[in-house]
Amino acid sequence: MPAWLLALVFTMFTFATDDYVIAGVLPEVSADLGVSVAAGGQLVTAFSLAFALGAPVASVVSATWSRRGLFTWALALFTAANWAAAFTTSYAVLMGLRVLAALAAAAVVPAVYALATSLAPEERRGRYLALVMGGMTGSLMLGVPVGTWVGGAFGWQATFGLGGLLGLVALVAIRATLPESPPAAAMPVRERLAPLARPQVLLGLLGVVGIVLGSMMLMTYLAPFLRDLAGAGPAELGWAFALAGLAGLAGGQLGGWAADRWGADRALIVGIAGFTAVMGLFAVCWALRPLPLPALLPLLLVWAAVSWWIPPPAQTRLLALAGPSGPQALALNSSAVYVGVSGGGAVGGLVLESHGSGRLPLAAAAVELAALALFWAAGRARPPATVEDRAAPQGEAGG
Repeated sequence: MPAWLLALVFTMFTFATDDYVIAGVLPEVSADLGVSVAAGGQLVTAFSLAFALGAPVASVVSATWSRRGLFTWALALFTAANWAAAFTTSYAVLMGLRVLAALAAAAVVPAVYALATSLAPEERRGRYLALVMGGMTGSLMLGVPVGTWVGGAFGWQATFGLGGLLGLVALVAIRATLPESPPAAAMPVRERLAPLARPQVLLGLLGVVGIVLGSMMLMTYLAPFLRDLAGAGPAELGWAFALAGLAGLAGGQLGGWAADRWGADRALIVGIAGFTAVMGLFAVCWALRPLPLPALLPLLLVWAAVSWWIPPPAQTRLLALAGPSGPQALALNSSAVYVGVSGGGAVGGLVLESHGSGRLPLAAAAVELAALALFWAAGRARPPATVEDRAAPQGEAGG
């Protein structure tokens, strides 16, 4: 594996860890800053929304920049924002710093995917892209648990200090290994957003938003949910995140395999059905609380696996819906994912404030089922006998 690819994987790992790690220290951050847990969860919302809105604009603005230069300045800003967050005592300032870190990530992530594709040998592009995406899953298995343990041992400020350190290591790795490559051809924002005018693509992207939103409703507030359900503290949460990340890695691979073997539609239905069943079991556990955390671990592992099972068939389905506009749809997919993450923090916060953490599983299941309905509607909206239909993989043209 080339060193530059490892640097790109680590960069993705760094950004994903920084986004998700707040879930592990959310009660501590909220208590120290004097805000509710739901308000603390909006730090995830702010990061993800800034990323979702910033990525398309950043792709256009930085299209003519050197890739090494882009990565250098963005990672430097990311590192500085995290280290500044480690010293702030203001919720408003922390929120602003999260937005800065997100904008830095938004400038880099689309370029990471483009570089992994352009620098890879043609016969290895799929594997290289899978490795880059694996950096995000790996953050749940390693980055978030370590950040949670560090926060539990030294305070939540140390968690942001760790985020800045990861950013610095990524910066050094990129500078040392990434070959200079020409920037991608500039594409106007209007052209990038053109697929949104097609109903099947718009509905498919909304389905992606719903899938991620439903999963992140519980992920963002997993700390208060497990605290209320099983009395879990930072140490226990770290192990829970680590095991969930491992299960999520396996689930993502199985979801991709199922999409190839069964077709995206069937794999998507199986994944969302599994997710809904797990959320129902969580609701039953809530009625029986308190329960010991070890007794909940099998259910947590299944939840993580089905949560990461769903995105590969959803992305495959979106590509089939988009047809020739697949590359633009994939670029918009990145923004849709982060809109879903931000929505998970926002909607989950409303549920938490209004009804308590015990209602989060059922609300998440309802959102996932709505996402499935959106994908069904997207299939119905696609005109029959089009070029896209003929270009779609066999078995993917139906609703």
